[in-house]
Amino acid sequence: MLKVRQAIIVEGRYDRIRLGSVVDATILETGGFRVFHDKDLQANIRTLARTTGIIVMTDSDDAGFRIRRFIRGLVGSAASVTDVYIPQVTGVERRKQAPSAEGILGVEGMSREILLAAFEKAGIGCIEVEQKREIRKADLFDAGLTGAPGSAARRQALLRALGLPGRISSNSMLCILNTMLTYEDFRRLAGAGTALPPAGELGGPSENSGGPD
Repeated sequence: MLKVRQAIIVEGRYDRIRLGSVVDATILETGGFRVFHDKDLQANIRTLARTTGIIVMTDSDDAGFRIRRFIRGLVGSAASVTDVYIPQVTGVERRKQAPSAEGILGVEGMSREILLAAFEKAGIGCIEVEQKREIRKADLFDAGLTGAPGSAARRQALLRALGLPGRISSNSMLCILNTMLTYEDFRRLAGAGTALPPAGELGGPSENSGGPD
């Protein structure tokens, strides 16, 4: 497994699955054109661009370039954005019965060798690493960051400690934590030795109090 420091933006679920078999990185889906109107997704992309930097790896068709241009405008010129381009290869992905509108393969149809070559051409360095243990929704719940009295306050305190805005949703926070921290770092930061208020001590609101969201 090859480690990429920056978060990678792709279009869809199958693109994320394919790329996740090649690199160890935070991979975020735009949901196709959903990114054009999803404010939470937009905020997540802005935060990642400001903290770790982002790599945009959309398909090499008209829709993919429209999404690239939108993301560039969304994050602004001061953000760290790297474009990684895949070649225009004619074909049909295995799960599909017919080709796309332009008849070319998307990220999900690229071989491991082509994907790694695309990163290399863009000057993105990859480091061979063992696959890491990710931070999961259940970990947020166990740490009192979701689903408990005062979880919202604890979550905001953790975000402040990381220099992040307190209004980030728990789902967006999970993505960002996996970019910024290892699982072990997260356990130390969210443990008893931190300045976070103990779970259940505050009377503030919680989210999905019956369990992790």
